[in-house]
Amino acid sequence: MADESMNTNLDANGELVAVIFGVTGLVGKELAKMLLSTAGWKVYGVARRPDNISPISDPNFHFISCDLLDRRSAHLNLSPLGHVTHMFWITWAAQLRFDSQDCSDQNKAMLANALDAILPSAPALRHVSLQTGVKHYASLTSSTGSGGGEVVYSENSPRAESGNNFYYVLEDLLRERLSGRRRVVAWSILRPGLILGCSNRTFFNFMGSLCVYGAICKKLKMPFVFGGTAACWEEVYIDSSDARLTAEQHVWAATKAVEINALTDGEAFNVCNGWSFTWKEIWGAVAEKLGVTVGAEDERMFSPEFRYTAAMAEKGTVWAEIVEEEGLVATEMGELANWGFLDSLFRLPEKMVASRAKSDRLGFTVKYKMLDSILYWIDVMRHDKLIPSP
Repeated sequence: MADESMNTNLDANGELVAVIFGVTGLVGKELAKMLLSTAGWKVYGVARRPDNISPISDPNFHFISCDLLDRRSAHLNLSPLGHVTHMFWITWAAQLRFDSQDCSDQNKAMLANALDAILPSAPALRHVSLQTGVKHYASLTSSTGSGGGEVVYSENSPRAESGNNFYYVLEDLLRERLSGRRRVVAWSILRPGLILGCSNRTFFNFMGSLCVYGAICKKLKMPFVFGGTAACWEEVYIDSSDARLTAEQHVWAATKAVEINALTDGEAFNVCNGWSFTWKEIWGAVAEKLGVTVGAEDERMFSPEFRYTAAMAEKGTVWAEIVEEEGLVATEMGELANWGFLDSLFRLPEKMVASRAKSDRLGFTVKYKMLDSILYWIDVMRHDKLIPSP
């Protein structure tokens, strides 16, 4: 958790003031709770709609409803935040294809509107934290990464040479807006892998997809099958990033890393749980936690032919029955589950593994095991009545 040493850099009013864009998402919620648990912080959370599952109730938390694509709305809602000391950008527009120029333009406009409102009116601003992801290292239009056969990506690995990637656009925009200013505003980039957390406002929602799939399997007495490639099943193919760890690393990068090491100009950090895993070694334990059955491998616990998009295509009514029978928070299946994402995740064309050596060297030591993270977030989702209890 965030610790008391974070409250040493107070502004003239004796406060550290954070504005979190994407506060209802997987990481944004955890970051807000983490800062609020530490003395000396006030938090403004920005999103289009408030959290309807487990809203934060704290006198030092203020929610701001804002459409960041609307320049006027951004100015009206954000320019009054004159005492902001730390800005966390943990949001993106998911309406368009990730690799399209329109997606890059839309996300650039959102960040530009926020910066245009905050930079002139927040003289105490000292740090901006930008969250992107390990897809920074991969071409979104081909099956090759940026490292020319590199197995593990470091923060210095080059950008992919082909296709659009709005991560690059956001980094370049921050560099343009923050460099050369008379008053230095430090900034950092965090690049998580597969994020594990609890939210119904997240497009790439791994835990939601996994748990809805498990609940449907249990109700219909279907086997809990891993549908993907043999390589993704048996080999270390991706890093996991617990939302708690990701939030804590945001705080670390925005405070301790900058203070101790004077890292101010777009310093990048990979965000990884720190322990490698394979789906094959944890799948059975996940099934047990969800109360579903898996057979031995030769009984098709793993299936290269199985597709979640096809198997779950007509299961919306089944999920609605589960919600009603179990007294869960009313959600459509698509609010929690993204079957195309699950299919893509378990069929990655190349490994997306990143090194956290840089963060380790600079003193960030928090680690989680993938299975422990999954089991923890299942419990959280049950507590929030998003999925059935055992």
